[in-house]
Amino acid sequence: MTEKKPWHGVNLATTLPFHEDLSVAYDAYAEHVRFTTANGVTGIIPNGSLGEYQTLTEDERKQVFLTAVEAAPEGVAVIPGVGAYGALESVRLTEHAAENGAPAVMLLPPNAYRASDDEVVEHFRRVAAVGLPVLAYNNPIDTKVDLRPDLLARMFDEGLIVSVKEFSGDVRHAYEIRELAPGLDISIGSDDVVLELGINGAVGWVAGYPNAIPAATVELYDLSTSNDPAKWARAHEIYRDLHPLLRWDSKTWFVQAIKLSQQVAGVAPVGITTRPPRLPLPEAIRDQIIADTEAVLAKGYR
Repeated sequence: MTEKKPWHGVNLATTLPFHEDLSVAYDAYAEHVRFTTANGVTGIIPNGSLGEYQTLTEDERKQVFLTAVEAAPEGVAVIPGVGAYGALESVRLTEHAAENGAPAVMLLPPNAYRASDDEVVEHFRRVAAVGLPVLAYNNPIDTKVDLRPDLLARMFDEGLIVSVKEFSGDVRHAYEIRELAPGLDISIGSDDVVLELGINGAVGWVAGYPNAIPAATVELYDLSTSNDPAKWARAHEIYRDLHPLLRWDSKTWFVQAIKLSQQVAGVAPVGITTRPPRLPLPEAIRDQIIADTEAVLAKGYR
């Protein structure tokens, strides 16, 4: 049996509630951490893309992380995202995480421009030097930098990363990663490939929709990663029911979509405000997300 690491299991990339004046609603965020972990989420990842980290000051990011640490029950890992435009900021955030007991951090490649392979490796090298395990976050859609399987293998061989959040949507990458870096843990990075990567040996899920329907999505993950073909039939049934909703996690409006689904499910601790430049959803998109969420709830998923 594989030893369970802090980045294994369902690590929730938490949404971040804001007051109407756009200030961070820290108390509501703590409430959300307690709610989701009480419903099966095994880890919390603050300051990821869903947490709108790009719109936060460095001080806000540190306080969001500390709020999650205080709210999370014993045994729940809190692994902050430390992605930033500059490596020096990522290093400072990682040092703060280390000083406050984080077991690991999640790191994007440089995303202010399309970095070269050598620049990507140096970026990870600087953060890894702090001493915490690093989860690479591959999001070529938004960052324009693809952490290809060969590049991940290069960083793994140097001891810079322990896991990858694979968000490319290309499930073929998992097979190549296993061939080139068999010791590198793979985490499901996009909600709409849970089953495909789950049955292929993923050991974690950096998840979005458990923000709104934690119990059902945790069950889906557990069944998909069970390595038990007898359970995969039930996983497939749940997956078919949830997929119209899960696919919003990989669309442009993923932050607004998941916050809206939280509101429809009655689990949004405050409103569904997002910080600019994000705007309220177009009416047609909003109506579709509401319909997709209500359809899932009507089938008893929570």
